[in-house]
Amino acid sequence: MNWDWDKWQEKKESSTPSDVWKKVRGGRFRFPGNFIIIVLILLFLSYSCIFTISADEVGVIQRFGKYVRTCQPGLNFKLPLGIEKVTKVKVRHIYKEEFGFRTLKAGIRTRYATSGIYKAEALMLTGDLNVAIVPWVVQYRISNPYNYLFKVRNVRDTLRDLAEASMRMVVGDRSINEVLTKREEIAFEAEKLLQKKLDEVQTGIKVVNIELKKTNVPEPVQPSFNKVNQAIQEREKLIYEAKEKYNREIPAAKGKAGKIIKEAEGYAIAKVNKARGDVVRFLDLYKEYVKAKDITLRRLYLEAMASTLPYVEKLYIIDKEQQGILNLLDLTKTKAAESKKGR
Repeated sequence: MNWDWDKWQEKKESSTPSDVWKKVRGGRFRFPGNFIIIVLILLFLSYSCIFTISADEVGVIQRFGKYVRTCQPGLNFKLPLGIEKVTKVKVRHIYKEEFGFRTLKAGIRTRYATSGIYKAEALMLTGDLNVAIVPWVVQYRISNPYNYLFKVRNVRDTLRDLAEASMRMVVGDRSINEVLTKREEIAFEAEKLLQKKLDEVQTGIKVVNIELKKTNVPEPVQPSFNKVNQAIQEREKLIYEAKEKYNREIPAAKGKAGKIIKEAEGYAIAKVNKARGDVVRFLDLYKEYVKAKDITLRRLYLEAMASTLPYVEKLYIIDKEQQGILNLLDLTKTKAAESKKGR
């Protein structure tokens, strides 16, 4: 429909607001087609310029494909569609990647898929040339939206490749027993190694946690491995019993040895003190002997006889001046007998 702008202006001026309103209510008034198009274009441009960013995400703005800025949560503005483009990136959401299995249905009874294609991810060679099945989960979040969007072509595949390489490197340095029993230690070491590799290639990803699921050996070798574990447990049991006996016997032996040593030291001290006392008594006696040799000799002789004669059963008195046998009334027998009884 052709439209004469000048005639419309004249008609508009000649019409009163009340007449226009009556025409609108009566359905006789018609808006021009170009005006409606202009209004729709303005509404579309307004809609394309205003956008909202949620609390758990940021908006990355590109102008003709080139990065310009990053918008924070809330109401934001940009140039119309075709000039600037916004890409929303969830920076507070925790993502996860599963290795060796896939979750089919999460819930109270979570179902997993562990087909052959998934087992290949978890099948690893340990440091002692054994084979182990090591399933694990990587939890991560986006820490740098710019690097996440523009530095790496396919971030998810890169993450999976680096995670698998890091886990195989850590498991390859451990024995099969360590892989089965030290899962937390292996997960911690793999997390540090994976984060280092992700930072090197500038993926913009922060590893939150690596969790190792139940590790095991392949089914064909499980019976043999169970026998080995049983033998290891028996060995540990014997070692524990030996240590228990050691802890019971050795302290007792050390205590007994200490007691004997203390007794010997006491005996030595007593003997030394007695010897020192004898030396002091001898020196005192020698001093008195030097002062009066005859008296001291006689006193020593009399003391020796007094201490010896009571224990002698028969006495013989020899006198060179006596020609015959001298009858002696031995009064010491009774004393000697009493001395023996006293012993």
